[in-house]
Amino acid sequence: MATFLYRLGRRAFRRRGLVALLWVAILMGAGVAASTAPAPPEDSFSMPGTESQKAFDLLDERFPAAGAEGATARVVIRAPEGEKISDPAGKDRVEQLVTALGDGPQVASVADPFAADAVSRDGTTAYASVTYEVNSMEMTDQARDALTAATDDARGDGYTVETGGDAVMAEQEMGGTAELIGIGVAAIVLLLTFGSLVAAGMPLLSAIIGVGIGISAIGALGSTLELSATTSTLAMMIGLAVAIDYALFIVSRYRAEIAEGRTPEDAAGRATGTAGSAVVFAGLTVIVALAGLAVVNIPILTKMGLAAAGTVGIAVLIALTLTPALLGFAGKKALSRKDRKATAAPVGAAAKPKLGTRWARFVLRRPVTVLLTAVIGLGAVAVPAASMELGLPDEGSSAPDTTQRKAYDMLSESFGAGFNGPLMVTVDTRDADDAKAAADTVGKKITGLGDAAAVTPANFNEAGDTAVLTVVPKTGPSEAATETLVKDIRALSGDIEGETGATMLVTGATAMTIDFSQTLDDALVPYLALVVGLAFLLLMLVFRSILVPLKAALGFLLSVAAALGAVVAVFQWGWLADVFGVDQPGPIMSMMPIFMIGVVFGLAMDYEVFLVTRMREAYVHGSSAAESVTTGFTHGGRVVAAAAIIMISVFSGFIMENDDMIKMMGFGLAIAVLFDAFVVRMAIVPAVLALLGTKAWWLPRWLDRLLPNVDVEGEKLHKELGDTAPPREPTREPETAGV
Repeated sequence: MATFLYRLGRRAFRRRGLVALLWVAILMGAGVAASTAPAPPEDSFSMPGTESQKAFDLLDERFPAAGAEGATARVVIRAPEGEKISDPAGKDRVEQLVTALGDGPQVASVADPFAADAVSRDGTTAYASVTYEVNSMEMTDQARDALTAATDDARGDGYTVETGGDAVMAEQEMGGTAELIGIGVAAIVLLLTFGSLVAAGMPLLSAIIGVGIGISAIGALGSTLELSATTSTLAMMIGLAVAIDYALFIVSRYRAEIAEGRTPEDAAGRATGTAGSAVVFAGLTVIVALAGLAVVNIPILTKMGLAAAGTVGIAVLIALTLTPALLGFAGKKALSRKDRKATAAPVGAAAKPKLGTRWARFVLRRPVTVLLTAVIGLGAVAVPAASMELGLPDEGSSAPDTTQRKAYDMLSESFGAGFNGPLMVTVDTRDADDAKAAADTVGKKITGLGDAAAVTPANFNEAGDTAVLTVVPKTGPSEAATETLVKDIRALSGDIEGETGATMLVTGATAMTIDFSQTLDDALVPYLALVVGLAFLLLMLVFRSILVPLKAALGFLLSVAAALGAVVAVFQWGWLADVFGVDQPGPIMSMMPIFMIGVVFGLAMDYEVFLVTRMREAYVHGSSAAESVTTGFTHGGRVVAAAAIIMISVFSGFIMENDDMIKMMGFGLAIAVLFDAFVVRMAIVPAVLALLGTKAWWLPRWLDRLLPNVDVEGEKLHKELGDTAPPREPTREPETAGV
């Protein structure tokens, strides 16, 4: 592989104008396609195969009129203290409110609280349900303004009016602040690392073009593949981070090759052949981890993973072709002025202080102390993860000062805690004559459980063969007792079918949340087995070792556990909530752990490949096990640290987004990279390698013969170019590694 990439890098260097023009043309074409494509759909959840999804699909089929995906609003009005909403003054106020709501643009219907039995038992609170002709994404500003004006007019004289529902939710605006912050910090880090504006600009330019193509492609295919705005944001978050890192490693290696006296063209080829090989395998591990989300069988996760994986793939191609082309334009200007003047001194010594070398030697002297300190520290941070509570965001998790949260609390206080999380029970029969009897039986059995605050009379479809009952739990949507009620109702399905021949299914937002969490729990082990297994094989090819990939996987588990612990501490427990802009601590979103595992695993393997490849390269070319660790840190430590800081800054920028999922994901990924890069890869990796000595690079001879030699360390390339030392022969006895 190194030989092929060497030739590719030289060819891109020589034909730099054509390569650059080609990528710019691709960017422009993708941009035009995205600008003319229909708007992407809004986020939606579906869970094929789950009971709640089956019930939802049944309702959509049997109740087509109710299945229209129009936006809804629930306007809650409460009378002044000491008065009732059923008083004449209250009725007049409600009538005016209902009339004003009905006069708004795009309104399909408004349910009068008194006609719809939507008045609390104490008579103080009522709510009007508003249904719109279009979904929330298609609502006009005039429709939203009319809704706001109607509620504002109803306030006053002691009346409290608040509104919930998706019609109230303004469309999320991804204004680019996060991306600008990430790029700004990355520019500063690159400038400090390279000491050259030209060298610092190349990774940024490569990343901007690569991510621009990826995001434009997602936008162009958004309506066709149903890729939402959140999908493109996550793809940008990951794609921007890895694209800068991949170009950074190739540019850094190019500078080192120039310092050794290579011509710019040869240096570009060698950088692409050596660092480029690491980029390919690092990119493959990220792609495997992201694409592997498809095994969860939740469409929104699959789309997020595949979109981000596609963007990472483009970043790899950009790094291997456009980066050497840009190096062709830059030539020796990629070096700092100091390095260009002192051509006799190696860039590695000038650009990289001896901190990395001193740290590696310190770890080699005290590997047990460093290892125990790092493991115990990460273990302590991971403790909160044991109390993680999963759920999907609802209006109860909104900030306390929002109208949605106030409406949610008013309904809970006046109608019961379970009112905001009703269950929908469908009763499907083959004969309309049997439907009423079956629905009555279901209603009696659910009431007999004793955990439902109310069970409404059945509502039948036009054919009369399907009924829907609404069950209001006594407890809130996120409480354990509500989950128990769902399971108890579902446990009745066998008896119901035996007695009436009807099929009973339970759905609703609460039931879907329960099924969603269960689906993720069931998929976690197969997903980990797939992703870790494939990545283990890839790393085995790269390092020709069994213990090094094993160490990489175990280190990843530590870093992701610590990251999840930090997420729980901030977003669930509320520690430092004000610092990170967390308005309302609550359950961690159900998809967060598995998505974080996929992304963090890929990124963790990035640093493993970049750092340990230099160690492997030194070892193959004759260095001892201890010397190879020191060499890896001498040449790669500073660059890996810079890459990690860039990635942390890119992810941290997304903490400023209004979308709760993006905010949580940005924080989780940033803290995970911090732990993995600076604790696992910089401390645990050298400590373990010091303890293992030459055993770290052991591979059974029979397996060595079976595995193809991808030559990531460039042994064949150096041999072909005539500048390599004889490769190390496998040793039988381990070295002390200087411990």
